[in-house]
Amino acid sequence: GYKNATDGSVQIAIDAMQSARSPHSFLGIDDEGLTCIVQTRGNAWGHVILRGGHDQPNYAPRNVADATAQLAAAGLPPIVMIDCSHANSGKKHEQQRVVWESVIDQRATGNEAIVGLMLESNLHEGNQKIPGDLSQLKYGVSVTDACINWDETDALIRAAHDKLNR
Repeated sequence: GYKNATDGSVQIAIDAMQSARSPHSFLGIDDEGLTCIVQTRGNAWGHVILRGGHDQPNYAPRNVADATAQLAAAGLPPIVMIDCSHANSGKKHEQQRVVWESVIDQRATGNEAIVGLMLESNLHEGNQKIPGDLSQLKYGVSVTDACINWDETDALIRAAHDKLNR
C-alpha cells in the first residue's frame, strides 16, 4: 500500500494517471453559477514527478528505471520529471545542484525517460517567514520553500544546455 501522494511511491501516481485518462462526469457549477453536470474527455498527458519520499531521494538511475518499468507495466508512457528539491535534496536548497547534475548526466548518457527537471528558484537564496509587518519582507526571497538564487539557476541551466547539446 501507500500512505499519501508524497511518500515516494509511484503506484499512487499510476492510479491517478489511469483515472485521469478516462472521461468523467460530475456535479459542478457553470459560468453563470448554476448547478450543472461537468463532462471531461480525460487527459492522456499526465506524467510522474519523482520528488523523493520519506526523506529518501528517488532520482538515481535505479529509481528512474524502477519508476519507468512500473509505468510501462501499467500501460502508461514511461516518462518522468524529476524535482531537484523536496526529499530529493534532503529539503536543503543548496543540494539541488547535486540532484540537477546527476539527472543531467543521466539524460546526457541516453536516458530519454527523463523529460524534465524542476528547481526551487527565486531571485535571492533561501526563504523567509511572512512577518507581521509586511514592509519587513525581503524582495525576491521565497516565503515558502527555500530556493537557490537566480545566478545559480542561470549557471545550472546554461551548463545543462552545453552538456546536452554536444
